Amino acid sequence: MKHADIDRIADWIVRRGLEGAEESELLRQFCEKCNAAGLPVSRAIALIDTLHPVHEGRIFRWHNDRPTDEPVRDYGRTDQGGNEADTWRRSPFFHLLQTGGEELRRRIGFGEEPGFEAIQEMKDEGYTDYILFVHRFAQGEAIGEMDSVLSSWATRDAAGFSEEGVMALRRLVPALALAIKSGALTRIAGTLVEVYLGRDAGRRVLEGRIQRGVADRIDAVLWYSDLRGYTTITDTAAPGEIIPLLNDYADAVITSVHEADGDVLKLIGDGTLAIFTGEDRADCCRRALKAEASLRVRMAEINARRTAEGRPATAVYLGLHVGEVFYGNIGSDDRLDFTVVGPAVNEVNRIASMCRSVDRSVVTSADFAAATPAPERAMLVSVGRYALRGVGRAQELFTLDPAL
Repeated sequence: MKHADIDRIADWIVRRGLEGAEESELLRQFCEKCNAAGLPVSRAIALIDTLHPVHEGRIFRWHNDRPTDEPVRDYGRTDQGGNEADTWRRSPFFHLLQTGGEELRRRIGFGEEPGFEAIQEMKDEGYTDYILFVHRFAQGEAIGEMDSVLSSWATRDAAGFSEEGVMALRRLVPALALAIKSGALTRIAGTLVEVYLGRDAGRRVLEGRIQRGVADRIDAVLWYSDLRGYTTITDTAAPGEIIPLLNDYADAVITSVHEADGDVLKLIGDGTLAIFTGEDRADCCRRALKAEASLRVRMAEINARRTAEGRPATAVYLGLHVGEVFYGNIGSDDRLDFTVVGPAVNEVNRIASMCRSVDRSVVTSADFAAATPAPERAMLVSVGRYALRGVGRAQELFTLDPAL
């Protein structure tokens, strides 16, 4: 590979990295450009850890003879045992990370011992030369487990990689690793704001809505739910049972809301605040009731499983309301919360608390009932008129018809 080709590809990597190229596409185009310039890459893999509640990282693959091979795959935890963890600990990547090495090469088509099961498999598949790189981040710059970019490069060329080819990889792969890191950081930012702020609020924050006091006045269906008897459960259950219990029920609530195209804004202990927004208030009410129906099914499954396991089970109390709220940033210059505020938010909390008084799992406001379209409106029946704590006017409340 000529120096001019190396410079040209390096410039291309920088441009594509700045443009935010998707990592697997970046890897594919990089390998194709290397081949066109005389560097015979037959297979390439790049992987980087991430910061995600489920996945440990993401792996990108390219094969010159298997274009339909899975180009991107999220991998699970390698610190919790299992086949994937065992395979990882036997890998040359793990060896380099443990020994502090940055490069490992095996000319497996020219008599060198593979030394690793994974490299032996490469030899069996007809590869002649194999080189791995570890590009570490500076100490203190790791985000979660993301502290390096790992990559491997293999060829089936009869002559293997030339020394000039290896030098080209040493020059180019760090730039590629930086572009992959840039893409991973963008994805992590999206993951974090979505996980901790909610989908819509996270999107708004990433779009730049981070100035204190900036808020939109929106019309929304408000959902507030909490767990029945949560205080009693925490007082009587084993300490190790509390977090699993919260996770089980929170997962049911959040999944149901998301499936109905709602947004969860806050988890407050055992409570969940969510909103359903859109141009059509009636449709928002219908989606909220759809989420409640899905939640009921999930609750039955959770309670059956937990009861069979001899673990505490409970129910969800839900309040539904509609109204105008302010949706945006509240807080100080260095600590903001993206949430909804307004009288309607206080009211939905009070409405949810009335579930205990009327002995129903769902209570809605009169405004919610009036906005609900047919045939769902026929499912709602009055439970009477009540004065809500902290709310200036008494109002009629509704629940789902027990006969249905």
